[in-house]
Amino acid sequence: MKIAAIAARRPWWVVFVFGILLSGTDASAQGPAAAAPAGGSQIANNSRNVNNNPQAALTPEQHRLKAAAELRQQEHQRILGVWPNFNTSNVRDAEPMSPGQKFELAAKSALDPFTFAVVGVDAGLNQAQNEFSGYGQGAKGYAKRFGASYADSFNGTMLGNALFPVLLKQDPRYFRKGTGSFGGRVLYALASTVRCKNDDGKWAPNYSNVLGNVAAGGISNLYYPAADRGPGLVFGRALTVTAEGAIGAVFVEFWPDISRKFFVKHRGKDLP
Repeated sequence: MKIAAIAARRPWWVVFVFGILLSGTDASAQGPAAAAPAGGSQIANNSRNVNNNPQAALTPEQHRLKAAAELRQQEHQRILGVWPNFNTSNVRDAEPMSPGQKFELAAKSALDPFTFAVVGVDAGLNQAQNEFSGYGQGAKGYAKRFGASYADSFNGTMLGNALFPVLLKQDPRYFRKGTGSFGGRVLYALASTVRCKNDDGKWAPNYSNVLGNVAAGGISNLYYPAADRGPGLVFGRALTVTAEGAIGAVFVEFWPDISRKFFVKHRGKDLP
């Protein structure tokens, strides 16, 4: 399979446009301003108490409470109110996640309804272009394309954001820079595909993301039509997903700026 043909699958702009169509201009439920659930108030209060005395050494229990509070905040982040942004942290020195928390966060993204909606659009585009012709057409062909597209998404998320980060002790989150020059922030976001934080807070090569993309591409040989299998599918898909991740990181980096300038400002004009 030609890499160009693979790159045509799951164009990143489909996710963005589809999110806008579903949500309109509702920006109230995204970003760090999202409200934490009532059940997490005690954790949030404990976290604030810890932060009020940064010089004090944190106990293991305080570390756990602080990490839990930060993750509860992340799990309510949505772009335009629908697009999950769970894997982005606005806290530069965030607490490291436990193995269980890494799997929980990855599963939350993989099983989110928006993910299934995007997969459905992707499968429809593939069928319209007769990608993976071995699947055929009609309802049966669409179902096969839907299953393959979701398997791609699920495998990439669980391998790159959970399994390998646990094994390699790396943090799968994108830590938003938020300040600095435009060019510097763009380069920072693009580098996130090959650079990440280890659980000890130090920057290191992002082996988890690279290995996760390649491994997911290898697994895809099990369910794509025989004519489309081979090294081209493995490395072509890994390259495509890596490129999508880089573009997505740039968008996530600047989304709060875009939201403040266009969506919140315009919505405010409509208020009495």
